[in-house]
Amino acid sequence: MNIRLSRSVAGALSRRSILLGALPLALGLGGIAHAQEKTAVEKIRANGVLKVALYKENEPYSDGNMARMTGLDVSLAEALAKQLQLGVSFLPFDAGENMADDLRNMVWKGHYLGYGPADVMLHVPVDKYFMSENRQAFIFAPYTREHLVLLHNPKNLPQVSSPEDLKDRKIAVERGTGAASAMLGYHGGVVRDRVSIFKSGMDAANTVLDGQADAAFVSLAQAESAIFARKLDRKDWAFTKLSMPGVPPNGWALGMAVKADNKELAALLDKALDDLRRSGDLLKLFQAHGLTLAAP
Repeated sequence: MNIRLSRSVAGALSRRSILLGALPLALGLGGIAHAQEKTAVEKIRANGVLKVALYKENEPYSDGNMARMTGLDVSLAEALAKQLQLGVSFLPFDAGENMADDLRNMVWKGHYLGYGPADVMLHVPVDKYFMSENRQAFIFAPYTREHLVLLHNPKNLPQVSSPEDLKDRKIAVERGTGAASAMLGYHGGVVRDRVSIFKSGMDAANTVLDGQADAAFVSLAQAESAIFARKLDRKDWAFTKLSMPGVPPNGWALGMAVKADNKELAALLDKALDDLRRSGDLLKLFQAHGLTLAAP
């Protein structure tokens, strides 16, 4: 018996057959598209440029604008990119309210104003607690250790064992820093009236070099850089460590951060840093900026 299907049934079967027949093809095309999707590292290599986030106004590590950045972190970024056979571009940014904001804006999400994220960010504290609180970023590869010192001229101020020895001295600090908070709040503010606040640690250090202040509580890098910029002899100056509440006794390690799922790039950068360290080139970078390379 010859059975004729209604036009609607035949149409439905045709569409169903087409759809079912097309499904494996669509899945196949999706698989091909997925297979062809480039990894983050492949995209970077295709562009030929490593995009690096650096702080503005962070002398001696990084300072300036996109057209002209200077500092140790700038030189390190260029050296790392060279190790990876890449060019480098900088994404300078202003520090946020806290480091978590900086990681969100520059590493794993991007700024709400429309820039970022970068491929990697430098000058990130390598701290277990901080890392556990910021799991959207992967923090790794410490390249130096920074700590706070009291810069002073030993001829005018021979020895300082605690801030109380500075009660009759002029003290310079950088605005908005842990060093400023520690000095201002020490023992209820015993030296608060002696503290002057400056825009940067470099400015604070320079007041000591100019003889306008007796001491500056700044980072070692800031103190060394100020001396180096003036071509003074480092041996003529004292760098005293002070034991104070809120001041890490062993300083803090500085490293890098990438997006949490970009471990491939982290591994490449970690190896590049190790190569720079083994070859002695990392030490040369620090020496070229007048800085001490401290084991992280």
